[in-house]
Parts: sequence; structure tokens; C-alpha cells
Amino acid sequence: MFTTRFQRAALAVVGAAVLPLALTACSGDSGKDKDTDSSASSAATDTAETPADNAAGTGDKPFGTACASVPKSGAGSFDGMSKDPVATAASNNPDLSTLVTAVKEAGLVDTLNNAKDITVFAPTNEAFAKIPKADLDKVLADKAMLTKILTYHVVGEKLDPKALESGTFPTLEKSTLTTAGSGESYTVNDTSKVVCGNVPTANATVYIVDTVLMPKM
Repeated sequence: MFTTRFQRAALAVVGAAVLPLALTACSGDSGKDKDTDSSASSAATDTAETPADNAAGTGDKPFGTACASVPKSGAGSFDGMSKDPVATAASNNPDLSTLVTAVKEAGLVDTLNNAKDITVFAPTNEAFAKIPKADLDKVLADKAMLTKILTYHVVGEKLDPKALESGTFPTLEKSTLTTAGSGESYTVNDTSKVVCGNVPTANATVYIVDTVLMPKM
């Protein structure tokens, strides 16, 4: 019943790809023209690098509509989260409080904080709210099931947005999940949408998602 209800909660993917700019410089006949063209080319390159560096898949900046709700300063900000290991970083983000409670119930805080170079797909509070309360309470009370679900959200390597365009990755739970998308629009298992991606922590890259992922039971 829990799996069936969860699977009905999937949302459609929205968003558009961010495309880099392509600029071409021309050269002149005289030395002066060449110098001028060289300067123009350099300026054009600098201009072109900015959107490309910021584009998902080419830069290292967080992206997504839900990123706007992240605090601008303090421990829960992107800068603050980047200094803490992932479970601690998540505990400072108010949108991830249900996930943090679940991680504590499963006894996974130290496991996640001590892991090296991992990727965590972190469901928001709203993602957990899609699960009927009775089912969620049942999972929270079953440590084995809760551990299975939570470890399914963890991949044992750091994934940049480019890797998410089309990939299948083994999880800490010992099965696999799949990702697809481009630009700033990505899904996990065709059901869960990345709403704030490429968030750095001291030991992990975090992709905040809008639907809890479910392994096969």
C-alpha cells in the first residue's frame, strides 16, 4: 500500500535547458587591427564564460526554483552548508527537517557525516507530506525499512549536473536509481524532480527533490 500511494505522488518535469553562448572573433590586416581584434576577442570570451560557468552542468553553483528559499547567510545558507558534513548541513536547512528527523531515527547521522564524496538526493518536507501520515508513521517506526529508504537516496560518488543528464547509479541501499534531464531540469526515477540542485556540503553534493524515492521492497 505504501509503495502504491507513493508512486501516485510523482510530479511532471518542468524547466528549460540553459544554453551557452558561442562567440567568434575576427582578425584584421594591420597590427593595430589585430591588437584591437585580440582585445575584443578576449572580452567576448570573458562575456561568454559567465553564463556558461553558471549553467547547470558546466559550473559549480546551485540551481533550481527552490534554491530561493535557502537562507542568504548563516549555517543554513549555501556557504554555511558547504562547511559542514551533509547530515549536519541538512539539519540547518528548515526545508529538510523531516528528512533530518528520519535520518536520526535510522541512526544514519554518523554514517552520512563520515562518508567521503557522496551524492544525496534530499526530499523536502513537502515530499514527505505527500505520503499519507499513517504510512509515514509506520515507516518512521520501522528502522529497517526507514534505513532501506534513506540509503536508497545516497550514491557513493559525487555527481555533477552533467552526470545526471542520463545515468544509472548504484546506491548505498545496494540497488540503482536513474536520472535524466538537462540544463536546470532533472528527474530521478522519472518521478522525483530536482528543485534545488548542485548544493555543496563538506563531504557531499546534494540535490533537493520534491518526491521521496522508493526502492523495491
